[in-house]
Amino acid sequence: MDRQQEFVLRTLEERDIRFLRLWFTDVLGTLKSVSVAPAELEAAFEEGIGFDGSAIEGFARVHESDMVAVPDPGTFQVFPFEGGASGESARMFCDIAMPDGSPAWADPRHVLRRTLAKAAERGFTFYTHPEIEFFLLEDLPADGSEPRPVDSGGYFDNTTHPVARDFRRQTVLALERIGISVEFSHHEVAPGQQEIDLRYADALTTADNVMTFRHVVKEVALSQGVRATFMPKPFTHQPGSGMHTHLSLFEGERNAFHDPTDPMKLSPVARSFIAGLLRHAREYTAITNQWVNSYKRLFPEPMADNINEVPAFVSWGHLNRSALVRVPAYGKPNSARVEIRSMDTACNPYLAYAVLLAAGMKGIEEKYDLPPGAEDDVWALSDAERRALGFEPLPQDLAEALDVMAGSDFVAETLGESVFDFFLKNKRAEWEAYARRVTPYERRRYLNIF
Repeated sequence: MDRQQEFVLRTLEERDIRFLRLWFTDVLGTLKSVSVAPAELEAAFEEGIGFDGSAIEGFARVHESDMVAVPDPGTFQVFPFEGGASGESARMFCDIAMPDGSPAWADPRHVLRRTLAKAAERGFTFYTHPEIEFFLLEDLPADGSEPRPVDSGGYFDNTTHPVARDFRRQTVLALERIGISVEFSHHEVAPGQQEIDLRYADALTTADNVMTFRHVVKEVALSQGVRATFMPKPFTHQPGSGMHTHLSLFEGERNAFHDPTDPMKLSPVARSFIAGLLRHAREYTAITNQWVNSYKRLFPEPMADNINEVPAFVSWGHLNRSALVRVPAYGKPNSARVEIRSMDTACNPYLAYAVLLAAGMKGIEEKYDLPPGAEDDVWALSDAERRALGFEPLPQDLAEALDVMAGSDFVAETLGESVFDFFLKNKRAEWEAYARRVTPYERRRYLNIF
């Protein structure tokens, strides 16, 4: 038994923690959990916890259903704010294995680990820093009607609604008590919309943190009598929720994206990485924006009184918030980074970070040339102007995104055959169910016409 495992067992005993949850996600990013008694944990470290993989979205077929959840002691964290009268609880993330001990290829955490390992072979460590947007609502109507936001605030407003104000404070305190560092928190553009930015970390830790973040946000909201949602676009006439993420590569202690001699301080590695993100953007969009609703955020209904900063076209720019990839201004060399702005808060972060890293690494390995940047608001350009500048649109709905992804050898290689095939099958079923359903919009528009 290694030291980290011993630390976990000792902490459970010393703090009398009786509830230990083992977490993992399915292919779509839904959090799964099994509780074990502390007395069973030592055996779980050695043998894992067996479960029926065929019951988990995308994990296994019925005839190969036996799978094992192996706790990762490095992810152990006590949740002191959840215990109440029953005492503290704790959680660990799991890696999913087959009965013979080999990694399960359908495990999203393994997909990301495998991609990180390929980058490590070239000497790179991949860091990510997400800005997570979401809505805080008074309720979640079961009939699908429009929910009510908890406030009427706007961007950076010091909201007077006591739930919204206390909510962010309580959420940040809860996250910091479990070791997740927060950089900023503020009210976003739309009524009820919040943003909390996590401090940068290696991509696997960040993906674990995003999953934990979603859980904590929803728990804190419930404790205050409101609801939180990471749905990309809950309101037709308000901005949607994205998860803009800053990306960087390090070689040891050196930021591989920084070059002091370049006018924009971007190294050749950074330029090729950005070029990879751009060239493969249409191919990985189904992963970073995986729901029917995601595309209503990327291609919203025009709103005359709102500036559209949604990154729906394949372009990059310095400080340009309408570009898909933005190069922020930074002071210190180790702060050099690029920001991907298309992904939303409802993606599977393990798969999303895997395809983004793989796209950037492909650009580095094949020495892609970086095209000219976008200096103007991309949405303000005409279609002809965008075509002339080479700014292709991202897929405009889930069906188009899946068709593009289906032809991508790069995405198939990154995800592995089982995840790739399941994802396409599941999402095509989602699109077909959506496309065939008669909506209230259609009844309002057509009942009186014909």
